Amino acid sequence: MHLKNYVLFIATCWILVCFSFSLHAQHTRTIPAEFEVKGFHLDLRIQVMTMPALKAFAKKLSENGINTLVMEWEGTYPFEKQPLIANRFAYSREEVIDFIAYCNQLKIDVIPLQQSFGHVEYILRHYRYKDLREDQKDYSQVNPLKEELNRELFTELYRDLISTHTSAYIHIGGDETYLLGHSSESKKKAAEVGKGRLYGDFIKLLCDIVVSLGKRPVLWADIALKYPDALQGLPKETVFVDWNYGWDINMFGDHNNLLNSGFEVWGAPSIRSHPDNYFLTQWEKHFRNIRDFIPLARNFGYKGLIMTSWSTSGLYSTIWESSRDASDLQAIRRVYPITGFNLLIEAFFEGTNNTGPLDIEPFVLQYAQRQYGFDQQQAKDFWTALKAIPYEVVQGRIIDTHLSMSTLLDSAQIVASTLHGLQPNLNHNEFEHYRLMADIRLQYLTYTDIEMRVNSADFKEEDIPEVLAALEALNTVDLDKRFIRLNKHSFYEAELKQENDYRNSKIRLLHRRLSRNKID
Repeated sequence: MHLKNYVLFIATCWILVCFSFSLHAQHTRTIPAEFEVKGFHLDLRIQVMTMPALKAFAKKLSENGINTLVMEWEGTYPFEKQPLIANRFAYSREEVIDFIAYCNQLKIDVIPLQQSFGHVEYILRHYRYKDLREDQKDYSQVNPLKEELNRELFTELYRDLISTHTSAYIHIGGDETYLLGHSSESKKKAAEVGKGRLYGDFIKLLCDIVVSLGKRPVLWADIALKYPDALQGLPKETVFVDWNYGWDINMFGDHNNLLNSGFEVWGAPSIRSHPDNYFLTQWEKHFRNIRDFIPLARNFGYKGLIMTSWSTSGLYSTIWESSRDASDLQAIRRVYPITGFNLLIEAFFEGTNNTGPLDIEPFVLQYAQRQYGFDQQQAKDFWTALKAIPYEVVQGRIIDTHLSMSTLLDSAQIVASTLHGLQPNLNHNEFEHYRLMADIRLQYLTYTDIEMRVNSADFKEEDIPEVLAALEALNTVDLDKRFIRLNKHSFYEAELKQENDYRNSKIRLLHRRLSRNKID
């Protein structure tokens, strides 16, 4: 070998050895034995839990090794100097303080989540705060260039939260800022410095407020992943939460930018997320999310893991009183209450407290045998029914499958029959949630089949009586009663009745339209 080639060969080998050692050192340095922060995120934008139910849930978390609870209070938090923000289901200050003290006894750190950029409709809907809006028609986001007004409001809100919470953290939200660069002022700045700096400068303002109050800011990582220059200049105390519900790690942007940012990062899978709604839960998708993402977060060296459980999408539909005044906001996409998801919550405990990935089917079968007293075959039948037909229907089209509606309906009937045929020996009420969800889905698909018929080109006036009879045959009353009975100990009955109304609204509306009902 020529001397020149020999030297090149030796140098190459040395570089490879050093690179390998560096990777090994980084690997052994960054992978923790377990997460320091093991948390659960509760979304109280809708489906507000009663305080006894909230305490019982916290106790369950504590008993299973969870040490952190991220509370997205939204309108349920009673701000002292901003009383207009609280909604009808808001807790009292005494209840909040007592709950924090109770969680402290359980060694659970309660982190308040105060949305401070996007997802602030519940604040901006009131014209007291109209000067902070990025848009006067879409109330979802503050204008980041109204710095003094924002500093005044959010300093006040953070101080109030600090007065009732003992956590070292405040979660400031920061996700899904869909209106970034929308207003004329924001558009001008975005053209000058880019959307990343537009976002980052305002996030820095919020983080600096939190740090000045002696706390550490926490925020969702999606926008910073999309615009990596937003990471520049943020205080070192900042914590990012990398939420991933089953997609590629680079979906929001180059994931390495977050890993190499120097900031502390927590991961976040989910047990309820899009496209879950009243009528669909993609059980197997969430199990896979737990199985795949928790070990990935551990391998990335994330110091924390927060399981999210979204009650809604965070988007709202505005009911306008006039072209300038809104009378109400209605949440877009609602899901079955968290009371029906003990199985997935238990899977989260299993995945978080063990270093290996969740083995899904053995876990489900063992849970069904232990929790419901099933034998091996019954447990298999349960799991088969649970994960069957996880398909979304949008505008009369069945997504991600070639199944026809009639086949989907037949399958839904088999699922419901299977779950009704299984007779648990233990925890009957918990199992009833699966039956109710299956029956709600069957009713929904039956209605959707009717809806598709009336939307077809060959639907005629003479077909209306038959369609009305089919709509009247849908037994909403029985499902409504079962829904309230199963959930009344965890949620306010007024809210459960509202959930029933929303869930049945399309059925009633179509019936009224076709019957030309002018009375009720």
